[in-house]
Amino acid sequence: MMKYIFYSNVVFLIFISTYQLSAQNTDLARLEFTYFPQESSNNSFRRIRSFINFPIKLKNNNYLLPGLEYRNVNLQFKDQVPFDTRNLDRFQSIKVNLAYIYKLNDYWRFATEIGAQAASNFSKNKLLNEDLLFVSSAFFIHKRDYDRSIKKRRIIFGLRYSTTTGFPFLLPIFILNKRINQNFSYNLGVPKTSLKYYFNEKNSLQSFITLDGFYANIQDDISIVNNQGTDIAKDIRMTVVLGGLGYQYKFTDNLIFYAYSGYTILNDIRLRNSDRDDIFTINDNNSFYGRTGIKFKF
Repeated sequence: MMKYIFYSNVVFLIFISTYQLSAQNTDLARLEFTYFPQESSNNSFRRIRSFINFPIKLKNNNYLLPGLEYRNVNLQFKDQVPFDTRNLDRFQSIKVNLAYIYKLNDYWRFATEIGAQAASNFSKNKLLNEDLLFVSSAFFIHKRDYDRSIKKRRIIFGLRYSTTTGFPFLLPIFILNKRINQNFSYNLGVPKTSLKYYFNEKNSLQSFITLDGFYANIQDDISIVNNQGTDIAKDIRMTVVLGGLGYQYKFTDNLIFYAYSGYTILNDIRLRNSDRDDIFTINDNNSFYGRTGIKFKF
């Protein structure tokens, strides 16, 4: 029972952040690769993710922010299971979103975002209604710089709704990021809580706990026999909680290389039916996790 409650709470939280809020994300572009093998298994997870945002400056320092994101997931599923896994090796998602940032005063911004996403294995080589997801959010951003180099603070809070959650209500958003001094900063919230140490303005190291995951529709439904009889898998969802260390190097103030490695605290890949009930867990053993990439910031 306690394990079920823990999983439910983690799933609830990950939906707040699985699809990033473009208006609160200071990255204009990113290209990254994620890899982790599954412990006690030949399975492995690989993901290539890229996105680009296009800030358009309006009057009074307001911004319109259209964006595009692409993810390609390769799930090497080699466990022996009593169903066909041929259509479970490749998943893709394409998201388009539009955010608007309105300047309230020198310290406060209001932002709203709407987005649409297609996430599927696309085994039928076409787009289905079940592949489409929709998200929307509204939140406030408070940012203050006591000094241009240190003691910067940003607070983000608001509400978010996504058709992937299955919850008929809005989900909360809260993030606090603060630069304490020249050497330390911290971030509290979802999807990431971290403590960062700056060797200098180019090199930094951080410890972190974060959430990761993906969701996709399965176009060719999979019939699975379990203890309750035969059920049909309609979609796949991965929920990962992990902790570790990360390194960042600034080529310039805007261009940054990063690498993160750690170990999963929760590693759960599930097939679900049309009622969003879990009907098969692919693997839940914890394992090594690695992610690296390059990003371009404001």
